[in-house]
Amino acid sequence: QVQLVESGGGLVQPGGSLRLSCAASVTIVSGYAMAWYRQAPGKQREWVAGITRAGMPNYADSVKGRFTISRDYAKNTVNLQMNNLKPEDTAVYYCNARGASNWLVLGNGYWGQGTQVTVSS
Repeated sequence: QVQLVESGGGLVQPGGSLRLSCAASVTIVSGYAMAWYRQAPGKQREWVAGITRAGMPNYADSVKGRFTISRDYAKNTVNLQMNNLKPEDTAVYYCNARGASNWLVLGNGYWGQGTQVTVSS
């Protein structure tokens, strides 16, 4: 069974930073395309960032230049560094592992339980 465990969420002021981590087995981190999605209250889940099995990062336009996705093979984690956070970034953030980098297909792969990110003054 695939387990993805997110951590690092919390409350931050606008302009601040947070670093999310998704812990998984080495097989998953190295063998799957990995992504972060988010879901705000009353809205559909949306793709935020993904990294292909070859290591190429991709970002939604809304976070490009502010967020960075990366793999840490030593810790078997996929991380999302979020800088210059805005109130509209407030959402539950979910880690996802999938076989292909078809980020806009929401139903694919395995999901973590989510971690709350709140950006507010």
